[in-house]
Amino acid sequence: MKEKNKDQLAVIRMVKAAVDLEHINTKRDITDDLVLDVLGKQIKMRNDSISEFEKAGREDLVRNTKKELEILMTYMPEQLTQEEVERVLDEIFESVKPESSRDMGKVMKEATPKLKGKADMKLVSTLIKERLG
Repeated sequence: MKEKNKDQLAVIRMVKAAVDLEHINTKRDITDDLVLDVLGKQIKMRNDSISEFEKAGREDLVRNTKKELEILMTYMPEQLTQEEVERVLDEIFESVKPESSRDMGKVMKEATPKLKGKADMKLVSTLIKERLG
């Protein structure tokens, strides 16, 4: 507020409102995990919105949404590279020893706590499917 950065202030207020709503709806305590979950959902919503706005040819909305996305990303933990994700998956595959694509749930069950918030879970899921398939 002191910096008079209206864009950042608006995004922070929006995230706070989303965290409060999630806290009320799920009756979960406000923890770092809850905040990261909400931030992840907000980032996913922004990415979906950007693709829809691009389809509609609304460059003004694309620009605004990308600004919001950049602000949201500053509050997320450092994202792992694909090589780092693959190293974590190597360890998981050694411990779980999946035999077919039916074991995807077992692998994801192990991968989610280790990678959630640190990597794009869509990428993680794709990498696991490639290894199993």
